[in-house]
Amino acid sequence: MAQVPQTFFDALAVRTWCGLALTALGRAREEIDAINVYPVADGDTGTNLYLTVESATTAVEAVFAGYEAGSGAGSAPAGKPSLADAARAMAHGALIGARGNSGTILAQLLRGMAQVLTAEGETPHTDGDGLRLALRHAADSARQAVAHPVEGTVLSVASAAAEAAEGAEGDCGAVARAAYRGACAALAATPGQLAVLEHAGVVDAGGRGLVAVLAALVETFTGEVPELSGAVSAAVAAAAAHGRVAAVQVADCADDGPDGEGGEGGEDGEDGEGGPAFEVIYLLEAEDAAVARLRQRLDALGDSLVVVGGDGLWNVHVHVDDAGAAVEAGVEAGRPYRIRITHFGADDAHTRGGERPPRERVQRAVVAVVPGEGLAGLYNEAGATTVLARPGEPPASGELVEAVRRAHAREVVLLPNDADLRHTAAAAAEQARTEGIRVALIPTRSAVQGIAALAVHEPDRRFDEDVVSMTSAAGATRYAEVTVAERQSWTMAGICQAGDVLGLIDGDVAVIGSDVTAAAETVLNRMLAAGGELVTLVLGDEAPEGVAEHLEARVREAYLAVDTVVYRGGRQGALVLIGVE
Repeated sequence: MAQVPQTFFDALAVRTWCGLALTALGRAREEIDAINVYPVADGDTGTNLYLTVESATTAVEAVFAGYEAGSGAGSAPAGKPSLADAARAMAHGALIGARGNSGTILAQLLRGMAQVLTAEGETPHTDGDGLRLALRHAADSARQAVAHPVEGTVLSVASAAAEAAEGAEGDCGAVARAAYRGACAALAATPGQLAVLEHAGVVDAGGRGLVAVLAALVETFTGEVPELSGAVSAAVAAAAAHGRVAAVQVADCADDGPDGEGGEGGEDGEDGEGGPAFEVIYLLEAEDAAVARLRQRLDALGDSLVVVGGDGLWNVHVHVDDAGAAVEAGVEAGRPYRIRITHFGADDAHTRGGERPPRERVQRAVVAVVPGEGLAGLYNEAGATTVLARPGEPPASGELVEAVRRAHAREVVLLPNDADLRHTAAAAAEQARTEGIRVALIPTRSAVQGIAALAVHEPDRRFDEDVVSMTSAAGATRYAEVTVAERQSWTMAGICQAGDVLGLIDGDVAVIGSDVTAAAETVLNRMLAAGGELVTLVLGDEAPEGVAEHLEARVREAYLAVDTVVYRGGRQGALVLIGVE
């Protein structure tokens, strides 16, 4: 079906753009990965950009879903979201899901655009003039977020797109076309600006990804799909020089000279060889002043430093030799979480010089989504590969696929541990299967069901038998949670108000109260009325003191044959998770 072009930048335009950009990056992902030579030739720029936009798209879709559901849900919003709603969701989703150097810079570009699109004033920034301002602010804010900007990277492409847009007259479609043409010309020039790109015979990979995103912007406002013309050079054998790229085709942008794909857009002038050993990325809750000090500290520790965000939430990216020191710097500045540490070349068939053979795959692994750091530690101790889902920040399918790959197994059991993640997990499982991995998805709806499944996991059994046993254990576990209502809404137990304590059993509200301990006890009594042998309690950071002791005492007094086990879940969203087997 042909794309219906948007006239102005409104919420639907944001939604359309995100969807088209995700599709475009999905098509170009492998090509962009293949030419990633800067700042580190680790072959993941396309994937990182895709995961970043996927997170932005998921956040925007969640806003639209909330408004659509709100038409009959108490005081929840009805109708359609505003431009500010959608643009802020896009920026926040990109920020929390930003991956790698290129993804972090793209997140700041989207944030810069959102700041203009959502700015209050007499003149709304929804037309061509508004788009010109948004592109300029995006390019400037991305450059400011980078510790040591280098030309010949995505920063150069973004600046050229903004400059070309400033010279365009007309509506959003005309401005988007001009920005795209400017980006293509700048991308073609990147090999002449950065020696490592010229040596590899490629253009900048991060810039190539931005060109795809801008092509989606053109399609959003015109309905036209700007195409890359035929290749202007044959495949380039760069593996010998960089140990990463096997073959590259450099395409050219239609009507604008050479275009292709190149090293990941970055900052520092490293050539991808002999640089720091680790990439460290984390989200950080911190004040502006603390982040300013953090920048100085990390700049002294390593390179490729990018810190993006604001309003108390930041995404930090740096390449260092001392990963622990980079994390400690974050702890000093605020509260880091979603910490990812990647050892360049570790377990990689493309290690520098090709001297290290690929690691042998294990036969079977478990990959689980968990809602808090405490449970992540518990699952890890049990041998599972975990994906941390922060409250309100569900992982995207690409993140689950990456976790399956990280497990490095021939067979993988996938535990989503959330009913809302079932389709996301199914998409990830299907993608992993195309890569030759045998994946079984067990539709666990809570982390306590995942604990039950993991308890009976036996990797030495036949795969099908193990999956059946784990599925049976999860299905035999009823689950509940105690949480606090964020807004007034209708429930199966009546109308709740914001701030009420809710007890949910198997996903449905069963108890509305004002005291956490009392609500948890009521929920537990209702669950044990149907029988049970083991109660699992997982306490969140915000759970009141003494709630676990009270519930354990209640079980001992009223249910003599039932055992209780207690875990600390960390910042998991729910105050208390309850499982009954």
